[in-house]
Amino acid sequence: MTSPLAPKCFPVLPPLVGVRMATAETGIKYINRNDLLFLIFDKVVDVAGVFTRSCCPSAPVDHCRRILPNGKARALVVNSGNANAFTGIKGREATAITVKAVAEVVGCQEDEIYIASTGVIGEHLDVSCFIHMFSLLAEEAREDNWFNAAKAIMTTDTFPKGARRTFYLGDNKVTINGIAKGSGMVAPDMGTVLSFIVTDASIDSSLLQDILNEAIGSTLNSITVDSDTSTSDTLLLFATGNSMKETHIYRRSDPHYKFFSGAMKDILLDLSLQVVCDGEGAKKLIEVSVTGAKSVSSAKKIAMSIANSPLVKTAVAGEDANWGRVVMAVGKSGEEADRDRLSIFFGPHCCAVQGESFPYSSEKEIRGYMKNNKICIHVDIGLGSGDAKVWTCDLTKEYVAINGTYRS
Repeated sequence: MTSPLAPKCFPVLPPLVGVRMATAETGIKYINRNDLLFLIFDKVVDVAGVFTRSCCPSAPVDHCRRILPNGKARALVVNSGNANAFTGIKGREATAITVKAVAEVVGCQEDEIYIASTGVIGEHLDVSCFIHMFSLLAEEAREDNWFNAAKAIMTTDTFPKGARRTFYLGDNKVTINGIAKGSGMVAPDMGTVLSFIVTDASIDSSLLQDILNEAIGSTLNSITVDSDTSTSDTLLLFATGNSMKETHIYRRSDPHYKFFSGAMKDILLDLSLQVVCDGEGAKKLIEVSVTGAKSVSSAKKIAMSIANSPLVKTAVAGEDANWGRVVMAVGKSGEEADRDRLSIFFGPHCCAVQGESFPYSSEKEIRGYMKNNKICIHVDIGLGSGDAKVWTCDLTKEYVAINGTYRS
C-alpha cells in the first residue's frame, strides 16, 4: 500500500542530453518487477559521491569509494533485492565481474563504472541473473526513462522518489534530476540509502564534491526513520556539462557556484523528505526543531535524540502530545541542557515552559493538532544560540510487520 504521505505523482524529470537509462527484471529477489538499473553516459562525465560510514560497508561501496578520486564516470549499475554486503570474497568477485562486463559494453575503463546494491544483507549476489543483459540494455537505453529508473531501485519503498530543479546560470538553462530510494534502515551518515543526481551543468569534480559535502549536513544527514545506518548508503552526483558549453564553474568564488550549491541543497532536501515520508509503516511526518542550544552541533544531537526516540515516535503515532517523552529524549542526548529552562511546543501549542507544564495550554486544541499528518515539535533549550532541524516519521505496528517478514 502506498504511503499516505506520498506525493500526488512522480515529477516530470526532463531528458538530459547524453544520459540514457534502461531497466530490467532479473529475478534477484522480486517477481514481476524490474530490479536492475543501467544508466549510461555517452561521454565521460564528472562525478562526486558520499558513502556510508558503517564499518561494515557493502562490496559496491568499497568499489565506488576506491575509484571516486578519479572523478570520472561513464556508467552506473544499480540492483535491488540484494545488498551484496557482508558477502566476503564472493561479494567482491561479483562486483568485479559486473564492473568488467559493463566496461566492455560501454567501451571504457573499469574505474569509470559505478555500482550500487540494496536489499538483503548477507546473501550472495548471483550475477548470472543479469551479467548477460548489458549489451541489450545499452541498445534499449533512452533519455526519458527516469520514472522506471526510480522504480527499479526500490525495495520496501511504496512509491518511486524523484525531484528536479531547472534554473539559469547566466544564459545557460541548467537542469538537475534526482532519484532516491529509502524506506527502512534510514539514519544516513554521509549519504542517504541510495540517491543518484545528474545535472547538465559544467563543474569540476572537486567542486562537485565540495557542494555535496556542504549540502548533506542539513538534508540527508538530518533525517531518520529508525536510527539504523545502512551498509550501502550511496549518494552520487554526476555532471555532464552539456548545458554550459561556454561556461564552466572552476572555483568556489564563481558567482554561479553559490546558486548551483543552493539548488543542490534544495533538491537533496526534497528527496530526503520523500524518504522520510515513505518510512516503513509511516502515517505522519515529524519535524523536530531545536533552538537555544549551546552550539549547532549540540542542537543537532538533541534533535536527533528526540527524532530517534521510539517513545516519542509511538506517541505521535497514537496522536498523543506526550511532551514528557520529549523531555526524556533531551535528557538522554548527552548534550548540555537545563531542566528549568526547557520550553516545548507541539506546532503552535506551548506544552511546557521553563521546566514545567504550561498552565494555559488547551488539551483539546493540542489533541486536534496531533491528528495532522505533519507534526512539528519545537524545543527551546534556553542556553545559547545553537539551532538545528531534523525530520523523522512516526513508529507504527506496520513497521514491525514489514520488518518481521522482510526475508520471507
